[in-house]
Amino acid sequence: MTDRLDGRVAIVTGAGGGIGAATAARLARDGAKVIAADLQEPQLDGAVNEAFDLTDEGSIAAFIDRVMARFGRIDIVHNNAALQSEAQRQRDLDVVQLDAEVWDAAMAVNARGPMLLCKHAIPHMIAGGGGSIIHSSSGFGQLGESTLTAYGASKAALINLSRFIATQYGREKIRSNVIVIGFVLTPVAIATTPQEIKDLIAAQHLLPALGTPENIADVVAFLASDDASFITGAAIPVDGGFTAHQPTFADMRAFFAKVGGSKL
Repeated sequence: MTDRLDGRVAIVTGAGGGIGAATAARLARDGAKVIAADLQEPQLDGAVNEAFDLTDEGSIAAFIDRVMARFGRIDIVHNNAALQSEAQRQRDLDVVQLDAEVWDAAMAVNARGPMLLCKHAIPHMIAGGGGSIIHSSSGFGQLGESTLTAYGASKAALINLSRFIATQYGREKIRSNVIVIGFVLTPVAIATTPQEIKDLIAAQHLLPALGTPENIADVVAFLASDDASFITGAAIPVDGGFTAHQPTFADMRAFFAKVGGSKL
């Protein structure tokens, strides 16, 4: 436990489990007063648990009003919530097979919702002397894939939203950064991802293990702190090196192991 966030007020969305819950716990350990928010009220120790609807601007505005009435300031926003239900994933396919309502649902939660939360939080953050906004994007927002089209496009929107916020409000001491997250062993991922898929993903990592929610929480806590006071407008990969190499990396590694050398 540290005190580097002592006295600061942090909002974490999507805090009902996985990365959001781990981040809320980490920020609290670092001294922040944490509001853990989700569509359904989380039950996290050491946090103020709140429910609001990211697709409803009135619900967001009322949530921010409650935070300000209770704490009087907002210093940190972690835009972590995302639509990743199994029902949504099963319908989020390639473009030709993609229903427009699936696209709209992804955009409403993953891109429009974070924008609206920032819209209502930033004026209070500026009035309080500034703050840090950290957005959770995904490798799907930077690289193409054969499926999850709507999810990927919505996460790409979040990357540039972060840059626009950094550009527009940096002189008011608002920092905005986005973490580009790789595969993380959340409870949902553990339960729903076949082992064969986990193995395929792990083969493309440069580090020997897949990510955990705590790995992501560590980076959020850093970006929220004064240790990152000169970082804004950045898109930081937190993916075990998944996006740092040639697409042929895993196949080439297997080939070199077979021939007993690494000379091309």
